[in-house]
Amino acid sequence: MARPLRIEYDGAVYHVTSRGNAGKPIFKDNLDRSIFLETLHKANKRHNLLCHAYCLMNNHYHLIIETPDGNLSKGMRQINGVYTQSFNRQHNKAGHVFQGRYKAILIQKESHLIEVCRYVVLNPVRAKAVKRPEDWKWSSYRATAGMEKPHSSLTTDWITGQFAIRKMTAQKKYREFVAAGVTEESIWKDLKGQSLLGEEDFAEGLINYVKGYDEIEEIPKSQRYLNRPELKEIFNEDTLLNKRRRDDKIKEVVEKYGYSQKEVSQYLKMHYSTISRIMTRKQQK
Repeated sequence: MARPLRIEYDGAVYHVTSRGNAGKPIFKDNLDRSIFLETLHKANKRHNLLCHAYCLMNNHYHLIIETPDGNLSKGMRQINGVYTQSFNRQHNKAGHVFQGRYKAILIQKESHLIEVCRYVVLNPVRAKAVKRPEDWKWSSYRATAGMEKPHSSLTTDWITGQFAIRKMTAQKKYREFVAAGVTEESIWKDLKGQSLLGEEDFAEGLINYVKGYDEIEEIPKSQRYLNRPELKEIFNEDTLLNKRRRDDKIKEVVEKYGYSQKEVSQYLKMHYSTISRIMTRKQQK
């Protein structure tokens, strides 16, 4: 079988899974799980990754990873590699912990990400390991639902921001959303091939991107938009003083002039996740 295509670009979001070699456990105790989350935190920090959701089962894990710098493979190399070393040292073993490479499905953020995040935290319920998602300690559900402080490896802002501005209201609606997901139909009906989850136009756009990748990569982004204004021209003092106008301009510079969300966040000195939330909100209108 052909290996699934790895597509990486700034801002891409993935559902990542990795299973134990020969079906064996990758977590033998809670110390292993704590070490894995700390490994994830360090990889996030080093490679500028955002983890929106996770679930650590006994013989596999699920992660929802966003890559502002388009570097999933580098981050995963550190996560699985460092954890393998720690696991083998902890249990006096040698050799592979994981079965081959990790599996990564590229997700269309605007239309499918929130459902995939729900799918991830409901894994223990579907596996009949627990009756309620809050009963499984080793997932991001409790933190996102406001039941405990988030681990340093996790960001909950994007998910809660999909439900309400006020945190407590958002957390309540999130809990209701997850509870409703137990009886929902499969989210994988829109899976394209082995590696894309999204609507038809999303898949077609990525196919065209891949086809022209080599040619496009030779042209610096700044030369693809020769007449685009500089960010300092767009974000003048009047624009920055008006939040609605500023957010409109953020959407414009990304979609019309080809600036990356990372470039915008660095220029405005705003966190990448804030820019991402603004883009999502504007695209939904």
